[in-house]
Amino acid sequence: MKFAFFFAAAFAAAPVLAADEVSFNTSLTSDYRYRGISQSRLQPAIQGGAEFAAPSTGLYAGAWASSINWTRDAGGAGRMELDIYAGKRGQLSPAISYDAGILSYIYKGRIPGLDNPDTWEIYGQLGYGPFTLKYSHALTSLFGFADSKSSGYLDLSAGFDLGSGMSASLHAGRQRVHGNAAADYSDWKLGVGKDLGVASLQLAVVGTNANRAAYASPANGKFLGKNALQLTVSRNF
Repeated sequence: MKFAFFFAAAFAAAPVLAADEVSFNTSLTSDYRYRGISQSRLQPAIQGGAEFAAPSTGLYAGAWASSINWTRDAGGAGRMELDIYAGKRGQLSPAISYDAGILSYIYKGRIPGLDNPDTWEIYGQLGYGPFTLKYSHALTSLFGFADSKSSGYLDLSAGFDLGSGMSASLHAGRQRVHGNAAADYSDWKLGVGKDLGVASLQLAVVGTNANRAAYASPANGKFLGKNALQLTVSRNF
C-alpha cells in the first residue's frame, strides 16, 4: 500500500509542478528485449509511454507499456507489461549527472509454479559524458523467480552523436538472480540509429550468455537470449 500511495502522490504532483513538461513515446520493435532476454518470444512488440517532469526540481513520474508473450506462454493470463516509475534526476557537478528512483513492473494475474511476477526495483545511475552506470535492486522476487528478493542488475551504457542525425550506442549488463545462480547471466547490445525527423530508426545486435534451459520459451523451447538483430522504429512527442 505504501508503494501505491507513493506513485499516486508522484503522479498528482508532477503535472502541477510543470504542466508543460509532458512527453510521450511510442515504438514498434521486431523483438522486445529486456536485459537481453526476449519478452515477446522473439516476435514483434508495440510499446508506448508518457512521462511528467518538473525541470526546476528534477522530479519525474511516468508509465510505459509493451505487448509481451512470456506470461501467457508460462500459463498466465496477460499479454501486457505495465511499468510505473518515479524518481529524481539532476547534476552532482557540471560533469556528473545522477538519476535515482523506484520502478514497478506489473503483469496481469499469477503464473502457476512461479512467485508473483510483479516486481519492484529501486535504481541509481551516474552519468559522465556519453557514459552511464546504473544499478537496479529488487525489493521483491524478480519476475517470478522463487525467493529472488535482493537480485541486482548492473548496466554500463554509452551513447554517441555521430552527426547528420546518426547515433551509436553500446551496452553491457550483468543480471544476478538471488538464490538462483543458474539464472545469472551477462548481456550486451551494439546499436546504430538514424533520426528521420518524424521518427527514429535503430538497428542493434543483441545477445547474452544466459543458460539456455533457464531462459527457454515454455511455448516452443526456443532460447530467448540468443544473439539476434533487433530493428526498432520509435517516435517521441
